[in-house]
Amino acid sequence: MKTVLITGATGDVGSHLRRELAGKYQLRLSDRRPIKAASKGEKFIKADVSRMADALKITKGVDAIVHLGGYSVEGPWEAILQANIVGCYNIFEAARRNGVKRIIFPTSNHAVGFYRRDQTIDHRVYPRPDSRYGVSKVFGEALGSLYADKYGMEMFMIRIGNVNPKPIDKRRLSIWFSPRDLAQLVSLGIEKPGIKFEIVYGVSGNKRSWYDNSNAYRLGYTPQDDAEAWAEEVLKNEKPGNPIAELYQGGIFCAVEEVQNPAAPAKAAAKKARRKKGK
Repeated sequence: MKTVLITGATGDVGSHLRRELAGKYQLRLSDRRPIKAASKGEKFIKADVSRMADALKITKGVDAIVHLGGYSVEGPWEAILQANIVGCYNIFEAARRNGVKRIIFPTSNHAVGFYRRDQTIDHRVYPRPDSRYGVSKVFGEALGSLYADKYGMEMFMIRIGNVNPKPIDKRRLSIWFSPRDLAQLVSLGIEKPGIKFEIVYGVSGNKRSWYDNSNAYRLGYTPQDDAEAWAEEVLKNEKPGNPIAELYQGGIFCAVEEVQNPAAPAKAAAKKARRKKGK
């Protein structure tokens, strides 16, 4: 059984992936935040990927890496720089030093978010990031290309749409990625022989997809789900949004300076409570 490192394992995507891959691999989980409870076949190591020493520690002795760790929305440049630029470099370089050849890098639809919604794009389009976050994902793709060509590493880049049990708005009818399809595509990235450098889209088989995902299909991906099953429910509750966001595939990332992290209000409240308790 292969040992697979998942960085950013306590995040939403990491949590879905852990559940879907349970029993298939020995999972080494890593994040800055502690995990509540590791299951059988899982081992957790607390680490900050912006520190090379931590990156070297968690990548040692694994067969493949799924690098989910990082800042997951648009935000301040310094935060994105440390988590998504420095952190990505550290993981790729640590993998090289430790002899880990296969990296699955979940990049993002936001690396190409400034393509219009009336366009269908494939893996060969020129990057058009919609945010500093999107720029950091373009950096990761470029870095993966370098490590594949220069060091012979095996890089599988997944431009993830939106991972959720079901799509929650009109935009996500085009970019939805079910947890079981996520697990299938990640497993393909881990197992497929002969990978050098590939870019695919991390989406289910959505009728309304903006992506020509033929490169993923060529490699053996056969999505099981389609967001269309929820279309009627989603569309009846849809309201007009920001006109720029409605025009481009990247949505609100194209129109704002920062996108609120869903966990931020809870974190702020907890921090305030700790301060109050300390007075």
